[in-house]
Amino acid sequence: MKTKSAKAAEVDRRWFVVDAKDKVLGRLATKVATVLRGKHKPIYTPHTDTGDFVVVINAAEVRLTGNKEEGKIYHRHTGWAGGLVSRPAHVIRQRKPTQMVEDAVWGMLPKGAMGRAMYRKLKVYPGAEHPHAGQNPEVLAV
Repeated sequence: MKTKSAKAAEVDRRWFVVDAKDKVLGRLATKVATVLRGKHKPIYTPHTDTGDFVVVINAAEVRLTGNKEEGKIYHRHTGWAGGLVSRPAHVIRQRKPTQMVEDAVWGMLPKGAMGRAMYRKLKVYPGAEHPHAGQNPEVLAV
């Protein structure tokens, strides 16, 4: 018996919606990354993007455990010499509430062209409203 390898044209993409309110950031991100990669499907193939679309709502109300609200530091670099910018999680939550969820999921996806294609299927919104109701997203249990 031969192993079936999924082709990109054969993949049936579905839409899922996740409510991040009072969910722990890391546990939420692992579930979302698994669905974006397609590992929840029996046709999962590592070299093919078999994942689904995921809409995360209420990202501004995601929960951090322990002392991470003040202690977790997010770093980025401007590209200039001495351009390291470091900010704690509570500042990131105020300035761009979706960034914590996006960064956590991005860190769990493969790096390269396929990982970027998977990341583009992630839609994150700080509130409860989203413009993807026309796709009839299913609720994803996290």
